[in-house]
Amino acid sequence: MSGRRSSAGSTRSRAVSARPARTSPAWSDVKGKLAAFDRAALLGLVQDLYATSKANQAFLHTRFGLGGDLLAPYKSIIERWLWPNVLRNQDVSVSAAKKAISDFRKASGQREGLAELMVFYCECAAGFANEYGMDDPGYLDALVRMFEQALKISLTLAGAERDAMLDRLDAVRTIGRDFGYRAGDDLHGLFAKYSRE
Repeated sequence: MSGRRSSAGSTRSRAVSARPARTSPAWSDVKGKLAAFDRAALLGLVQDLYATSKANQAFLHTRFGLGGDLLAPYKSIIERWLWPNVLRNQDVSVSAAKKAISDFRKASGQREGLAELMVFYCECAAGFANEYGMDDPGYLDALVRMFEQALKISLTLAGAERDAMLDRLDAVRTIGRDFGYRAGDDLHGLFAKYSRE
């Protein structure tokens, strides 16, 4: 009987210790590998990452404040996905446009830059919807949500810069006054609410 108990105990022990193995590596795995790198190897890795994609280049330029207009690559992505070339049958992608803002936030997080990108997003989305009669509820709902974020961050900026952003958002509100799915009403209501604060 004691032998049986011992056998059952060892089975339970094996079951507890047999956790499922991770199927994909995580940051902790990468961090462990990086710990073995010397300075030259680390620079080589960053150089390889830099050469791999325009997104990596934009990230590093933004993180280190290199180049002229750091917002240009992010604006280019936003404009491409929110105001596509309809003659070339380009698609709209709200998620790709929002990702550009998220990427900038990770690279820099600078408030003024984030406000500029959010306001630019609203300008592109409203401009395209107005010009081409975009009445997709998901597209318009995303515009309303970004409009509110843009208002919130714009109000944290200093005087003249804040006023310039609010003027641009007011122009977006005016363009969108007749948008369907209550988007026009929502833009108006949000602007009234936040401009009073």
